[in-house]
Amino acid sequence: MKIVTIGGGTGTYQMLRGLKDFDITAIVSMIDSGGSSGVLRDEYGVLPPGDIRKSIIALSQSPLLMKEIFSYRFAKGGLKGHNLGNLIITALADITGSPGAAIREAGNILNIKGRVLPVTVDDAHLCAELEDSTIICGETHIDVPKHDPNIAIRKVFLEPQARIYCDCRDALMDADIIIIGPGDLYTSIIPNLLVHGIVPAIQRSKAKKIYFCNIMTKQGETTGFKASDFVLEIEKYLDKDVLDYIVVNSKKPSKDILEKYKKQNAEFVEDDTNRLQNVRGISADLLNESDILRHDPKKLEKFLSKNFLQKLI
Repeated sequence: MKIVTIGGGTGTYQMLRGLKDFDITAIVSMIDSGGSSGVLRDEYGVLPPGDIRKSIIALSQSPLLMKEIFSYRFAKGGLKGHNLGNLIITALADITGSPGAAIREAGNILNIKGRVLPVTVDDAHLCAELEDSTIICGETHIDVPKHDPNIAIRKVFLEPQARIYCDCRDALMDADIIIIGPGDLYTSIIPNLLVHGIVPAIQRSKAKKIYFCNIMTKQGETTGFKASDFVLEIEKYLDKDVLDYIVVNSKKPSKDILEKYKKQNAEFVEDDTNRLQNVRGISADLLNESDILRHDPKKLEKFLSKNFLQKLI
């Protein structure tokens, strides 16, 4: 069974850790502009390696030490804040002369099971138009807003336009299952759908399309959203009648952790998928509760069993 995931950041990392038993291709967002990735992008003119690196680590079958090397972050000196894995991928891009080749070689070094593909190799930046018509440019400025976070996002777009990486189209067309998410809606999920060629490939694919909804809302992006709101927003870019399923976490976090998130104006995403007409809602306990609420890889692995996915297709 061939599964293609679409996303970026920690959400994709958690999902991939739960899918190691399948034929996996991870299509990863390439618009990160903050942290080590942002600095390397500005100083070396390379594509942001951070989300790609996380996906490679998630699919790695190498010893723990190799994974730790690719995760190591310098704490002092001229390299302070830089991630060693990001530097290695940047060096590989310079050596091979190709972002795609650099990612393949990094995957070989970490002995990954599956493939990791950039959604595009074009240099593009994410921009958001707010409800008051203000334009915010740069993924990091949308992700960590310096503007009034109470002003909702009207739409997001890429500047300049970007084209789909060739291997992504073939992977989507060959897939049995396409999994979108989980991840920040406007900075990890939708940016992939903005790349020219991605949406038609998803639409034409005979694969079943499953969206994994976030566990919590995020101030400045999805304040006040319920599960159906995530789907309706994705459909603005993907079109209606494309998604087949939405999977919503059913396990509510403890009061203590909810209070912590409340201070960040983040709330538990309620399951109201019964109001959706063309997308079937599936509810399951997928929660990994620690200081940060995330999807649990082991629960994802159990949920996404071959028997369950076989029923979908």
